[in-house]
Amino acid sequence: MPNRRRAAKSPYTADRNIPGAFEGETVTRRRFMTGSVQVFGGIAAAAIGLPTLGFALGPVFEREKSHWEDVGAAADFPDNTYIPKVVTTTPGVGEVGKTTVYVRRHNLQIDGPVRDSFDQYVAISNRCAHVGCPVRYFEASQRFICPCHGGVYDFRGARVGGPPVRPLDRFYTRVLNGRLQVGPRFSVNSELRRFSPRDPGEPLDGIGQYLYPRRFSTPELHR
Repeated sequence: MPNRRRAAKSPYTADRNIPGAFEGETVTRRRFMTGSVQVFGGIAAAAIGLPTLGFALGPVFEREKSHWEDVGAAADFPDNTYIPKVVTTTPGVGEVGKTTVYVRRHNLQIDGPVRDSFDQYVAISNRCAHVGCPVRYFEASQRFICPCHGGVYDFRGARVGGPPVRPLDRFYTRVLNGRLQVGPRFSVNSELRRFSPRDPGEPLDGIGQYLYPRRFSTPELHR
């Protein structure tokens, strides 16, 4: 029976009749240079791309520690008007990390039943949900008004006029030893359902809640 085993392929380029081959070489210079350029090109692309990708995605997955700040005695806050307080939202950056919040006690007739321990008091952000301009509360009309683009919000911070796409953001609140504390910010939709913080201009009703997903860096709060 004839031996059908194929002869072993020579490792040398000259034996394989490769054009431009030199005796004793196993890889042609063209293939070697092409492979070298591809390897060094991949290393250069990784050196530029990986740090950029890490810088962009790092804050998304970084867990933030909840920050709570004392704003006064809980008994000092009525349920029929707001008291403005300045709190720190980003510690360690000075005045830039401070913002104004409007605080009042939960009003059962207006707000409905208290949902949990973070809902005994209402703390509303002064950052307009349109492009982030500061709003002011006018007690005579019980409205929050943005002077920049005409955004108008009702007593609960829900949008009633102008270009904003959702209600004003809120802050978690809690009472410890008779003192009221303001915690992390969260966003709400038109039904005042809680969402992780979104940027101004990002709606949370309908498909908007899926187009602007939750941020992994948002601290989780439990009752």
